[in-house]
Amino acid sequence: MQDISCDVAVIGAGTAGLAARAAANRAGASTVLIERGPGGTTCARVGCMPSKLLIAAARAAHEAGEAGLFGVEVAGIRVDGAAVMRRVRRERDRFVAAVLEGVEAIPARERIAGTARFADATTLLVDDHTRISARAVVVAAGSSPSVPPPLRPVADRVLTTDTVFEIADLPDSLAVLGAGAVGLELAQAMSRLGVRVTLFDPSSAVAGLSDPEIAAEAASLIGRDFALHLGAEVTGAEPDGDGLRLHWRGGDGTTGSGSFARVLAAAGRPPNLEPLDLARTGLDLDEHGLPDFNPRTLQCGASPIFLAGDVNHERPVLHEASRQGTIAGGNAARYPQVEAPPPWPAFSLVYTDPEIAVVGEAFDGDRDRIVGSVSLADQGRARVMGRNAGAIRLYADPADGRLVGGAMVGPEAEHLSHLLAIAVQEGWTAGRMLDRPFYHPTVEEGLQSALKEIAEAVARRRAASPSR
Repeated sequence: MQDISCDVAVIGAGTAGLAARAAANRAGASTVLIERGPGGTTCARVGCMPSKLLIAAARAAHEAGEAGLFGVEVAGIRVDGAAVMRRVRRERDRFVAAVLEGVEAIPARERIAGTARFADATTLLVDDHTRISARAVVVAAGSSPSVPPPLRPVADRVLTTDTVFEIADLPDSLAVLGAGAVGLELAQAMSRLGVRVTLFDPSSAVAGLSDPEIAAEAASLIGRDFALHLGAEVTGAEPDGDGLRLHWRGGDGTTGSGSFARVLAAAGRPPNLEPLDLARTGLDLDEHGLPDFNPRTLQCGASPIFLAGDVNHERPVLHEASRQGTIAGGNAARYPQVEAPPPWPAFSLVYTDPEIAVVGEAFDGDRDRIVGSVSLADQGRARVMGRNAGAIRLYADPADGRLVGGAMVGPEAEHLSHLLAIAVQEGWTAGRMLDRPFYHPTVEEGLQSALKEIAEAVARRRAASPSR
């Protein structure tokens, strides 16, 4: 067994791990990067990029079918499922190759292939070939898809978000378990490519939306494309020919069953904690094996161990993984001195049509907030595009109209939500954001309407309060 010493050991060469290594190097630390494979980052290999490639194909098919709205007739639309999947994999492989090329540029002595586990808080064993002694360790081991218990007896027939993009052709029918971002995106994309899709989720809202008005609007609009069973729990499954027959129970107690060519488990990605043997570090672990950590420093207690990216399950999205990696890597290099930069606003996007976005503070009906809302059903630019559907709801502090969050479902939500995220992070009031140019005609003018409602409500409150 070879012995290696370094300042910072990084477990995982995904988005967070690569960012952590780079930050530690910039701080002057020597590093060793450990990757068990297959590498290429979750985003590029099985997440953000292949899903968006499938969505792009679905959008092309859908827009061809809807072109008649504009007086453009497209005849003979045919989806070649095998060709769709070949392009998804071809372009996905380009993204992965670019990541791997960067990893391979790291000096060979600074990267180790294998599965790392802790021997103690500052000693790692990589398989049976390498022992690494480090002053600090960044754990960026990522996450893996889970298969819900009712499907585990037939797990060999169940697709996950790690395997769905490997199918040779589109199935005739698909059951999706999970109405989170990935489940919704893939369900709608598959449906628009001609697959009969049914989606199940035991919760009452899609995408974890807490604002009841946005949740209802999103379910109504997206549910037009496929059978959406909210409040339903899959209770069992058995083989049925080459596919599976599922049984489920609805929120009202009714039961149902149906056969599907393929079943996709998209109900979450738990952290890759088990192989790490964290119990040997002396850290207190919760019932899931996750140590307590500071979400700003990423440090586990006062130890030299830092958690970054999907493995800490705090905010499993790429921009947060990259930032967490940077923070954790820098703090690991400086340990025991650490920095605690302020958090970014929470920010999530679902690339359905219409898109769903949530920024900042989640809706809470018990909290005193001014809500500015606007329907996009008759919004000018949206109507021009034939995409006039959805709504925006912004939340503000009643004392001064400072924007604290918002939720939306509608066209161009990915762009509108970025504007809102900047406003929330900068502490802008609705009035200050209104004092910015809004070009005409744009969907952004819908955001302007919701801001005006907040500004007017703040003015009314001030006028009604006693003068001092």
